[in-house]
Amino acid sequence: MSSRPVGYFHPGILTAVIYPGTNGGNAVNMAMISMQRIFTAFQGQRRLVSGTAGEVALVVKRVAPRSDEAIIVFSDATGRSIDFDLRGGDREVLARLAMQIPPPAEETEAPTEPRGRGRPKLGVVAREVTLLPRHWEWLNAQPGGASVALRKLVEDARRASGDKDRERQARDAAYHFMSTMAGNLAQFEEASRALFADDRRRFTGLIADWPADIRDHIVKLAYSDRA
Repeated sequence: MSSRPVGYFHPGILTAVIYPGTNGGNAVNMAMISMQRIFTAFQGQRRLVSGTAGEVALVVKRVAPRSDEAIIVFSDATGRSIDFDLRGGDREVLARLAMQIPPPAEETEAPTEPRGRGRPKLGVVAREVTLLPRHWEWLNAQPGGASVALRKLVEDARRASGDKDRERQARDAAYHFMSTMAGNLAQFEEASRALFADDRRRFTGLIADWPADIRDHIVKLAYSDRA
């Protein structure tokens, strides 16, 4: 008989059919949770599951607790741990998660300006911006006015720095995760320096002897976009 606890299976893409005791009624609640945010649960040094918040929460809810191996859930986007309230039934858990982890801004933004006839729904959000008079003069003189000009400037800046921003976010996520899960392991300080120096060969060499699931998840967080 397998020694693995109930609810343990290989990490991957999950669906409701593999959750013991769940039923189709949970699908409505699952759909309320953003599908673009991935979380990973560890029990001790072993990775239990990766998936959306709802998928991970329902798996963790069914895993037999062990006093010597706490279960910690991490956001793959930030590498930081996050607490899920697993009290009550599945529907209650999923409903709370939908409130705790709302969809990303681009999924929820709604137009706040009155729409003219035939005007496309852009999903813009009104916010206050403070600029010098000469900045406003320049923006207002651009085709489409200040709002269109600002949007173009932001999009141009995002495209120009996109790769660097993603690399920085991935590096920070990997460091946050390894600080929690590997802070007491050998070569942690040296590995941290190699990570921030973007010395991938040295970094992977320094963490080669770390527990496999922890090591592999760190590499995934740090370098998956550059594989």
